[in-house]
Amino acid sequence: FRGCSNLTTLNIGESVKTIPDYAFYNCTGLTKVTIGNSVTSIGYEAFYNCSGLTEVTIPNSVTSISEDAFEDCTGLTTVNFNAENCTTMGSSSYSIFQGCSNLTAVNIGESVKIIPDNAFRECTGLTQVTIGNSVTSIGSSAFYNCTGLTQVTIGNSVTSIGGSAFYKCTGLTEITIPNSVTGIGG
Repeated sequence: FRGCSNLTTLNIGESVKTIPDYAFYNCTGLTKVTIGNSVTSIGYEAFYNCSGLTEVTIPNSVTSISEDAFEDCTGLTTVNFNAENCTTMGSSSYSIFQGCSNLTAVNIGESVKIIPDNAFRECTGLTQVTIGNSVTSIGSSAFYNCTGLTQVTIGNSVTSIGGSAFYKCTGLTEITIPNSVTGIGG
């Protein structure tokens, strides 16, 4: 469906396991996406430049999201992250939300235990994050260069915070690290 600019609504059925690389690349008219609970991986630049997309929900079945999966989705304002078994998101060179300058809200699902490395790296418009009590680990560079981030609330179950997790968060004015944390990376 690459370049299908008139495509506005997408429902990915329950039998689909993988959204491949470039699947909906440059579908600029796409405004609504429903990803079925059978999807386990989202490929490289799968939703690149879907500038009409405003909200996306990552279902609990997703275990990996490739680099730049949602790059330049400039209309994206909200991500509902429910992927409780996700261990891989982007890389240290390329964030999955790179260029999503209007992304302001990230809602971490109640069953999510790990916020993977690079999860919300470079989300410069993100202003506030609440990390619930189900989360036990915040990965390396998870919120790297989120310059608009001013407040972070970390739940009482977090035991480790990876290296550079909040590196270059120049707008951050307040963070409370609970007693449950036993390790913080460099």
